[in-house]
Amino acid sequence: MSKNNADQIRMSLRAERAAMSAAARSQQSQQLCLQLARWLPGLDGKKSAPLTIAAFWPLSDEPDITPILHALIQAGHIVVLPVVAMRSAPLEFHRWLPEARMTAGNFGVMEPARTQDLQPDILLIPTLGYTGQGDRLGYGGGYYDRTLASMQERAQTPRKIGIAWSEGLLTHTYPPYQPQGHDMPLDAVLSAQGWTPAEPEAWPNE
Repeated sequence: MSKNNADQIRMSLRAERAAMSAAARSQQSQQLCLQLARWLPGLDGKKSAPLTIAAFWPLSDEPDITPILHALIQAGHIVVLPVVAMRSAPLEFHRWLPEARMTAGNFGVMEPARTQDLQPDILLIPTLGYTGQGDRLGYGGGYYDRTLASMQERAQTPRKIGIAWSEGLLTHTYPPYQPQGHDMPLDAVLSAQGWTPAEPEAWPNE
């Protein structure tokens, strides 16, 4: 798929996002949180070994899963958020706490203080578009692809979960999308409608 086609799809997806009502955003965000609470270890009342879980602080047009961040900390997990330490380099993941001071980083994304770059066991990744096979179409900067490729080179195998609006599903109304060689696969994508292509296995240390 050409870059122009990918950019065309991104423009269409962004337009769909902009057209979503506040009620639809709130409803889908709540549904996402409910499904994450059922899947993430330790949020169903059962004891879980502490994990390091990477999430994201939402931009205005992204799903709001911040209630899950609080629930994860209450369950004894470590929550980290992505930090762009260098342009065109893999992301770093630094610890977030509810009382932590956040600052606007690159692209207006809110970031925690840069304390220690931690390796996540699970990544919740903001996703613009996705296919029925769970292929992710990101925002075009390549940060998550570089990050996942770097982890793969270091034999690190976290669970990789895309978080998307239901409107992000690439249907026949979009030009055909095929991931390119540098596009890193996810384990699954979660939207308000459920898992695509299927719910991944639970974390083995659960």
